[in-house]
Amino acid sequence: MVTDVGLITAALSVGFAGAAAAYAEAHIGAASVGAILEDPKSFSKVLILTIVPETIVVFGLVVSLIILFVV
Repeated sequence: MVTDVGLITAALSVGFAGAAAAYAEAHIGAASVGAILEDPKSFSKVLILTIVPETIVVFGLVVSLIILFVV
C-alpha cells in the first residue's frame, strides 16, 4: 500500500522534472531559432537539442512509478 509520503514524492518527482524540462526547453528553443535563422542547415542538430530536455520528464515519470510500485 502506498502511503501519503509516497504519493507526495511521486508527484514532486514528476512536477520538478516537468518544470526543469520546461525551463530548459524555453532557453534552448530561443537559442535554436536564432541558430536556424543564421544557418538553416543546422535544423537537424537543433531539433535533437530541443528533444533532449524531454527525456528529463521521462526519467521523472520512471522515478515516480518506481516510488509508487516498488518502494
